Amino acid sequence: MPEPIDSPPPNSPTTPLPPGQQLAARGRWPQVGEKASAPPPDVWTLEVLGLVKNPLMLTLDQLKQLPQVERSIDIHCVTRWSKPGVRCRGVRLADVLKPAQPSAAAKFISFTAHSTRRHDTSLPLADAIHLETLLVWEVDGVPLAPEHGGPLRSIVPERYFYKSLKWLREIKLLERDELGFWEREAGYHNTADPWRQQRYMAPNLSRLEVRAALKSKNFAGRELRSIDCRGHELAGLDARSALLRDADFRDCPLAEACFDGANLSNAKFAGARLRGSSFAGADVEGADFAGADLRGCDFRGASLFGATFVPELPDRPTVIDATTLFDTQGLAALMPEQEIFVRSR
Repeated sequence: MPEPIDSPPPNSPTTPLPPGQQLAARGRWPQVGEKASAPPPDVWTLEVLGLVKNPLMLTLDQLKQLPQVERSIDIHCVTRWSKPGVRCRGVRLADVLKPAQPSAAAKFISFTAHSTRRHDTSLPLADAIHLETLLVWEVDGVPLAPEHGGPLRSIVPERYFYKSLKWLREIKLLERDELGFWEREAGYHNTADPWRQQRYMAPNLSRLEVRAALKSKNFAGRELRSIDCRGHELAGLDARSALLRDADFRDCPLAEACFDGANLSNAKFAGARLRGSSFAGADVEGADFAGADLRGCDFRGASLFGATFVPELPDRPTVIDATTLFDTQGLAALMPEQEIFVRSR
């Protein structure tokens, strides 16, 4: 029999959330990361290998013979949405590792997905056990949907959701850490504690690189993660297809800038003067536009999960009018408070 749920699902706006997070709509689970696994095999298996005495190959049926647990877990995505009180059924990572007998040299654990890019993530082994990582096949009483990682995924409580992995096929015990996909490819923080807002590692840009990019007003196609643009006049900026995660454009003059196809995940545009700028097809998940002038801006085709438009201060309103262009899909991706605000302009 599964253990009882450790707390009732909070599922209300009064649930404490980590800083910078907002509630997803009731009953909605935004889809993140890869959209589908690689073609699944006839029989799904989980392999446990690396620094273990007894390597394992387990089918789902065999996993389900281990002690099952059900937990209420709060999901916090790095792109600033949270889904509290998700009821997860599965097995503890610790119970899966016990028969494998990890070596004393094993200090880290890596999880690999059955996906086209072999998506992966890692944790210190002690953290993975302490946080009671689960291997999950059922959510809210129904089998885990493929788009959310079914038939089997890991879920790590108290970490941003990129530390949890869809379509889990391999667990490897390691002596040294191997950075996961988002950490090595996008500069995501390797600890990922949402309560400490550990979203990104420190930027790797030199002052000379930043100065040259700002002077040219040409960011097109460049990787400029966490670039600090505050205080710079950047009207007409060309940032097409640039990688600008966590970039800081607060209060910048950015009229007629082009961010088409750019990755602006968690970028800061609060108070920016963006009139006539284009974000067509851009990734602005988790970006902050509170207090910005967005007249004439084009957000059609942009991914808006977790984006913020509601102003924090009444004397710094977000300016949206009939010339600000959104499409239906983009608006539907917003968190409820944000969608209501944007549609009311």
